[in-house]
Amino acid sequence: MTTVPYRFELGNIFTTPGVLESVIPDDIPFSLARHQSGDWGDVDADDKRENAFALGRKLRLLSAYCSSNGVKFWIITEADRSATTILLPSEY
Repeated sequence: MTTVPYRFELGNIFTTPGVLESVIPDDIPFSLARHQSGDWGDVDADDKRENAFALGRKLRLLSAYCSSNGVKFWIITEADRSATTILLPSEY
């Protein structure tokens, strides 16, 4: 098994009620690993550029993924890397 190097710390991890109710639980750790490795998922080109800029400057990071049951969710890591929140777009 190959391990992917992490590019930043996640801090405390929080999951909203909407994610707990609608996202397949096994999709969460996989998506967190993608986020932490710099695979931003389904964000547009502007958000990818913003994340690249933010990574070295300790600004907020945003990823978007789709659960295996079709539910879209976001992962946001705070600028100070103290916390990462997994949420539905409607919960933002």
